[in-house]
Amino acid sequence: MKEKWVEAPKIQGNQELAQKFSVSPMAMRLIRSRAGESEEEVREYLCGSIEELSDACQMKGMREAVSLLREKIREGARIRIIGDYDIDGVNATHILITALRRAGADADTVIPDRLKDGYGINEHLIGNAKEAGIDTIVTCDNGIAAAQEIAYAKGLGMTVIVTDHHDIPYREEADGSRTTILPPADVIVNPKQADCPYPFKKLCGAAVAWRLAEALYREEGIPREEFLDLAEFAAVATIGDIVDLTGENRIIAKYGMKRLEQTKNPGYRALLAVNGLLDKKLTAYHISFVIGPCINASGRLDTARRALRLLGAETEAEAEELAGDLKALNDSRKDLTVKGTEKAIQLIETTDLKQDRVLVVYLPDCHESLAGIIAGRIRERYFRPCFVLTDGEEGVKGSGRSIPGYHMFEEMTRIRELFTKFGGHPMAAGCSLKPENVEPFRKAINENCRLSAEDLLPMISYDAVLPICYAGEQIIRELELLEPFGKGNEKPLFAAADLSVKSARIIGKNQNVLKTVLEGPDGTRLDAISFGDVQGNLEYIEAKEKICILYYPEINEYQGRRSVQLVVESFR
Repeated sequence: MKEKWVEAPKIQGNQELAQKFSVSPMAMRLIRSRAGESEEEVREYLCGSIEELSDACQMKGMREAVSLLREKIREGARIRIIGDYDIDGVNATHILITALRRAGADADTVIPDRLKDGYGINEHLIGNAKEAGIDTIVTCDNGIAAAQEIAYAKGLGMTVIVTDHHDIPYREEADGSRTTILPPADVIVNPKQADCPYPFKKLCGAAVAWRLAEALYREEGIPREEFLDLAEFAAVATIGDIVDLTGENRIIAKYGMKRLEQTKNPGYRALLAVNGLLDKKLTAYHISFVIGPCINASGRLDTARRALRLLGAETEAEAEELAGDLKALNDSRKDLTVKGTEKAIQLIETTDLKQDRVLVVYLPDCHESLAGIIAGRIRERYFRPCFVLTDGEEGVKGSGRSIPGYHMFEEMTRIRELFTKFGGHPMAAGCSLKPENVEPFRKAINENCRLSAEDLLPMISYDAVLPICYAGEQIIRELELLEPFGKGNEKPLFAAADLSVKSARIIGKNQNVLKTVLEGPDGTRLDAISFGDVQGNLEYIEAKEKICILYYPEINEYQGRRSVQLVVESFR
């Protein structure tokens, strides 16, 4: 695939700040390109603490939610938390049930079944709650798009508190203006409400729930340390839900991951142990690609209640059994994902789908819980927005993954009449539709698409040119200051030119790693690994005398031996 390499704008005047914060000018350049150029922004990025988060009660509806919950607790009213089946929803649900019970609430939880219930609160779950004598429903990581369902709950005389972080639904009027559509809940806590004064808008659902727990504990006089014990759950969700790791999210992720390394939670201790991570330094990679997928696998192939039980496990034996189950589920999920991705690629390559700017791939037999993962794989391969649709119990369901410059949720809003249900973010979305609307959806989403050929050319931004002779342990140690990496705080990439390939071979159990030895103009030789299209990359570099790379340096520890290794993002 063709791609553009673009060097990030150079930032001048790094020397003075580098001395002040005891880092190299190169490290300061990287920090300022992510944090902002002022000394205060750099300080917040490097040293921001949990005490510097905005007051939780600045969030619109927070005081009212706490007041209403305390009233319900005093009355002995039964409260039910309705969460979501992904990593954000599971952690948010655990945070809220822990907090409400600690405050004395008669509370329980329900997480929708992905296949039977679909995303979020629905009339079936509300009806069940009413029959069970539930007085109050609290949603987490869902509810903001459920106006009809919450109106049904209110009609039954129930109290509803919505805590969510998703975009506020709206209707586009004929004149181009937008009318927001809020559910008729008693209280809504969502920082994305237009008139919410809370300054940071990008919290995940579990972080919103965590701030609610903080405000409740404060009013109840519960020690702050107990609120801080819940930080690790907010951190795992923040990283796993792929929200921007900037501002308050960066603070929550850094703080919570440190606590997770010494976690007292039997469930997370068991999950770390079964994945070989117990008592090790954790990075965002471990959350995104090891721990997170195990939590998500529960909601994808079984029921998210299993993951919620893990987080609430009280004994080591129970936690170990559940952690083993989740790892096994995730291993199964990986195999199914590979098969589904292969089917999607074959369909694209053998039909006129390949001509579309927005890929809508219908895989009727694919497990619907894998649609989003497969859409992400297809998006990466073709660099186009992609929806993967599959047959659900009630019609067709699907998930989408987008590219920069294409606001998936807004584009779906423009053709909302084709969906029975939809929601999401700029970069990801979900939908339900009737089978007869699959082809009209594909046609409409492409007719409305304004992406140009230039937009569909992948652009890789790199931070600086750094010959591989400078990719040593000092710069690697300094790069650790920038962690955790993720959306909005990407791992630094460097460019190096005029390299010779001294050896190259494909390795790994699944033959998915290209291992090379690269030599720089000065004779420096370093091992390098790369992923992705390993066969294509091998053929490409074997045909060249000299190559350039975009890379990230890291320390490889193997059998007690430490060495610098380059992780190559792209060859040229």
